[in-house]
Amino acid sequence: MGIAGDIVIIVIAALFGGLVAQALKQPLILGYILAGVVVGPYTGGVTVVDINNIEKLAEIGVALLLFTLGLEFSLRELRPVRKIAIIGTPIQIVLTTAFGYGIGRWIGWDWIPSLWFGALISLSSTMVILKTLDNQGMIGTLSSRVMIGMLLVQDLAVVPMLIVLPQLSNPKTGLAILGLATVKASIFLMFVIVLGTRIIPRMIKFVAKWNSRELFLVAITAMGLGIGYGTYLFGLSFAFGAFLAGILLSESDFGSQALSDIIPLRDIFSLLFFTSIGMLLNPRLLLNHLGLVLFLVLIVMLGKGLIFAALSRLFHYRNVIPLATGLGLSQVGEFSFVLGRVGVATQSISSAFYSQILTMTIITMLLTPLISGMTAPLYAFFGRWLKAYPSEPFYFHKTNLRDHFIIAGGGRVGRYVATVLHRMGIPFVIVEYNTMRVDELKASGFNVLFGDAGKEVILRAADVSRAKLLLITTPVTIVSKAIIIQTRKLNPHINIIARAESVEEMQVLQGAGATHVIQPEFEAGLEFARGALLHLDIPAEQIEQYTDSVRNELYRPIYASNETDSESHVD
Repeated sequence: MGIAGDIVIIVIAALFGGLVAQALKQPLILGYILAGVVVGPYTGGVTVVDINNIEKLAEIGVALLLFTLGLEFSLRELRPVRKIAIIGTPIQIVLTTAFGYGIGRWIGWDWIPSLWFGALISLSSTMVILKTLDNQGMIGTLSSRVMIGMLLVQDLAVVPMLIVLPQLSNPKTGLAILGLATVKASIFLMFVIVLGTRIIPRMIKFVAKWNSRELFLVAITAMGLGIGYGTYLFGLSFAFGAFLAGILLSESDFGSQALSDIIPLRDIFSLLFFTSIGMLLNPRLLLNHLGLVLFLVLIVMLGKGLIFAALSRLFHYRNVIPLATGLGLSQVGEFSFVLGRVGVATQSISSAFYSQILTMTIITMLLTPLISGMTAPLYAFFGRWLKAYPSEPFYFHKTNLRDHFIIAGGGRVGRYVATVLHRMGIPFVIVEYNTMRVDELKASGFNVLFGDAGKEVILRAADVSRAKLLLITTPVTIVSKAIIIQTRKLNPHINIIARAESVEEMQVLQGAGATHVIQPEFEAGLEFARGALLHLDIPAEQIEQYTDSVRNELYRPIYASNETDSESHVD
């Protein structure tokens, strides 16, 4: 079956690897990498045949990861870490390169391989650390902002490295090529910025008006990968172009929904990336050079960790941030693979040298989730002897609200509720997927978030963890249930009011976790009855007693049964 068969083998192997990692309570990427080792060409058994094409597909995984990073990225969010990102990262690259050069010379390597070694280890893994932070629930913390900011500048530094390092034997030619690349990059970036601010938002809005999730997904994927391919044609990084596309889209009203839709596709291609890394690991080479490889792993991770931690302190970051940054960024990154291949192709380094560095790099990636996971225990341990600091805060929520109401659905019911809340001055945000309604609600002056309220990313963007009440106005029970379940995961204590069309649906939503369920047709019937009785000159107080009695007859059995179920589960 060719590459199709290889993909099937990889996905099945990754599934078993992921199950093992999950059972051992380890990040899934460890299972993916180990699965790659098993189906790689060096272990026998079931083997992937066309590794080169798998690696090319894996590059899409890197691009999609950086595209989603761009969707989550905001210049406002980078503002607190701009100094360490823009100034500190070049210092880190120079220090780490010098550190690696010193190690190479001490081992006995020539000066050119030593310099290549320093440059290779100066880069950390955006792919691994983002996955690790996401699994640890650390995305959004200040330490994650520091790490992501530095990783972005590192990724940008790959471009001049790819040009300069192969030209070490002829510096004048290298400078000329670097200058030409700078001009080309500047022209292309200006073109992309114009395209992204003037044309692409209109295109995405046009596609979104069709209210087709499939078409919307295809549109944003084409945008991310298309701009990435354009940067590649201009001699820049494919992944960097995808990241730039994500930033441009994040500033539009569709950024949160684009992020929510693209995540499953990103995870599949990311699986290919991590598995392809494992396939490059040669256990026999590792055994033959075990001492040297383990020494390099130890000294590189220790040295890089100290450099990152020291720079964090130098730029006045305190608390857990230096420790988290040092442990998180101590590995060697995936762009080192790209850089190393260029070195082999230009005969700047030997294949044997590249294989040793490749093995060391994979091991550092493999160790990253474990080492990064030690941040909290180590900080707690040292906190006993040092001055205790408060936990680091989360920064820059998209809605920036607190104790607010979230209205899931901006139809007629949602609009009526929003109108009342708006007049009373109660803070709220409406989550709506229909673009026409979004425009209408914005025209009315309401705070609106475009997206599907059943998605975790959208609920986080609406600050559900800090919200006081969730109002679900959609009449579709399966949609309401999904929203309730997802909301309860993010905020177990929030009150939820939902809408149902029948007694059975009321029971389903109540069982899913809704605090209160309303049946609009029933309430409308009571209102009709109240109006009719008023025409019979029956006192309003007596009518109120009648309607309350009828309402209790409907709602009381439902709430009573759910309370009984809850008590039985507790027992």
